[in-house]
Parts: sequence; structure tokens; C-alpha cells
Amino acid sequence: MVGRSQTSKRRRGLILSSQGWQRLQAAEHLSSMQENQGKPYTLEQLSQRTGLSSNTLTKLRRRQKPVDWQTLDSYFEAFNLKMGRHDVINPDQDASQTDLAALQQTPLKGQLPLDSPFYIYRGNTEELCAKEVLKPGALLRIKAPRQFGKTSLMAQTLNHARDRGLRTSVVNLQSIDCQVLQDPDRFLQWFCAVVAKDLGLPNELSSRWDDLFGSSYSCSDYFETYLLPADPSPLLLVIEELDELFAYPEVATDFFGMLRSWYEQGRYGLEQRAIWTNLRLAIIHSTEVWLPLTLHQSPFNVGLLLELPHFNPVEVEELTCRYGLNPSEINAQAVFALVGGHPYLTQLCLFYLAQGELTVEDLSSEAIAHHQIFNSYLRRQLQLIEQDSALLQAMEEVARNPAGVELPLQMTYRLQGLGAVALKERLTVPSCELYRQYFSRSQ
Repeated sequence: MVGRSQTSKRRRGLILSSQGWQRLQAAEHLSSMQENQGKPYTLEQLSQRTGLSSNTLTKLRRRQKPVDWQTLDSYFEAFNLKMGRHDVINPDQDASQTDLAALQQTPLKGQLPLDSPFYIYRGNTEELCAKEVLKPGALLRIKAPRQFGKTSLMAQTLNHARDRGLRTSVVNLQSIDCQVLQDPDRFLQWFCAVVAKDLGLPNELSSRWDDLFGSSYSCSDYFETYLLPADPSPLLLVIEELDELFAYPEVATDFFGMLRSWYEQGRYGLEQRAIWTNLRLAIIHSTEVWLPLTLHQSPFNVGLLLELPHFNPVEVEELTCRYGLNPSEINAQAVFALVGGHPYLTQLCLFYLAQGELTVEDLSSEAIAHHQIFNSYLRRQLQLIEQDSALLQAMEEVARNPAGVELPLQMTYRLQGLGAVALKERLTVPSCELYRQYFSRSQ
């Protein structure tokens, strides 16, 4: 924490860094969800909360003119935050270098912490998730290509649900042993055991599982008579990496049908089955794996569907500011032109720009797709696409014709699920310049 004993603390010599500003934004957002019905705080409300005048708040939030240490500290304390040395900038120093010191030493990957300065709120997406999981019997479906921020979004939703008194359990199907996936009965027992452990409840499968009635019935009964009634609080059950089951239709068909029945009982069930209203489901899956047509029923056409989009130009510029890159507009435009707002690729570009390992000029180079920073990501995409020679041929055709080509819809949807293409009216186009460059050359 910034030392209070420093004599310089009273001087009007500090402004918020991009990291400090994001921490405050994140704290304000969470507080508004909990205490202000999801509505952003007005300047008047912030003034009452912080004890600072509207004029001071405006100056502080614009991050252009320095204010004294005590003013900044009051803002942080109003949202139960401690101001750290990377949250402020001394304008007498090089601001970009101060911000660079706060950056991580490696590119961002995986779930972002709740207070990460690099988490971007996407319009009303977080608010929709937060409201949906509070509804009795809700089913929330989140899907997007790999590395689009699905897990980070769900972390925000889980945090909000816990603050509202919900119990939570997260089951990640990527961690399951392949042998378990070969046996529907064993899989459902594993599923019940994982949820019980998450909730701090003892495993009672030996006394509650009855093979006579079948595994789906026994699993549903385990939830209805044990896991759900164990506590009066509603349970938010999150199932991540659901696409892991697509390759196991025998397991998937029964499991997805069971989830659908839980949703229907929670939303439309009889009074004697009212316990199911206490279950709120959230299922997360990547669009990389093509969903078999036989599984399109079940939980995939009910509940609230949220498909995470690319970042828009405004969001890319905001993220550019948080990386301390100046001029932010020029850097943001170059990054957006190359990767089209792809969340992970945007973060990757900005990280290496901030580290000085890339320049804006590099991003406009025709050879950029073969730069080492993209190698791992693009080679994995290539491996997925070349599993089907027709799909690879279609992608190469799109890359060689950036104005767009007509493809069979199923082919377009499969490539779109990988984040490689977009639909422009009836034509299929590369999702970004990086994909165009990479797939227009012979591999």
C-alpha cells in the first residue's frame, strides 16, 4: 500500500494509472450490481459515497489533472480497496513506464482475476448473467470459440451469485478421466460425487444409488432428495467444457436429456417437485466442436443463450489505455485491423506492444501471421481445421478471397465456431486479417 507517512502524499501530484482506474471500475460495477439494482452510480451518488465533490470526481476520473494522495485514497476506501503503488502515476515521471511495471511478465491466458485491470465488461452481458442466475429454475448457456472469455465471465457471475447468498458448484468436464466417459452410470456417479464434494457434503452414493431404476433416475433423485434440500439456499451449478461430451453420444444423450428435465421441472414443474426451483444451471461450451444434430434438442434450445462476441473498437481502445500504450487510438486501430477484436489475440498483441517486442508497424506487415507470438495459437487452429480436408480447402478459399465466397452453411458454421470466419450477408469472409494472411499461404 502507498505509505501514509510520505511527506509527498499531500502534494497534488498523482493521477490514476490505467490499472488503478480499472480496479475502481470493477469495484464500482460489482457494488452497483449488489447495492444499486445494477444501475451505474451517478456522480451525485459517488459524491455521497466518497465524500468528494462532483468536480473533484470528474477531474479524478478523467485522469488528466493530478490530485492529492488523500483524494485518491478516499475513492479507493469508499469501495473497500487498498491503493497500491501501481494504482497511481506521478505525472513528473514517464507514465507509460510506470504502467509497464504493473503488467504481468507473461501474456494473459485463462481465467482473469475478478479485479484484473485487463477484464473488459461487455455492455450488459455481465448484468444479464447476474440477473438470470437469480431466477428460480434458470438455465444460462454461454458459448463462444476458445479463449473468448467464457470462464472469466462466469467467474464474475459466480461472485455475484455468492454475494446474493447462493451456493455454487463448478464441474469442469475437461478434468474427467476418459475411462469414466465410457460408462454412463459411472459418469453420473462421478458427477454427483464432484458436486457433493464442492458443497462440502459427504458422499452418500452407496446408500442412495439404486441400479434398479437406472443411472439418470438415481442421479436426479440424488439431487432432489439430498443435494438440493441439504441447504435452503438456491444452488448455482456451473458445468464447464460441456463439449467434452460431444464425442461420447451414449453418455451425452442421457446427460443432456436429464439436464433438460431438471430445467423443465424447475421452470414448469408441479408443486410437489418445487425443490427444483432452487437449482440454477449454467452450461459453458466452446463452439470449436461441432454439436451433433442428434443432440440439438435437450438443453441447447431452452434458457438464456449468450454468445460472446469479439471486442468492438471502443473496447479495444479502452484495453489499449489499460496497457499504458500511447497514443492509444493509433495502437488500438492497428490491433483491431489485425485481429478484429478477438479477445485473446487482442490481449496478446497489446502485451507484446507494451513490452516493446512488437511495433505498430509490425502489425501492418504482410509477414505478421508467421511471427512467433502467434505460432502456437495458429498452429492449433490449423490442426483442428485440417482434420477435415474439405474444411481446410474451404478456409484457404476464403483466405484467398477476402471479399467473400459462398460456402455451404454447415461449412461456414463450423469455421465460424472456430472463430476463423464471419458471415457478411450471404458471403463467408475471414474473421480478421491475421487469419487471411495465415491461411492464404500454403502451409
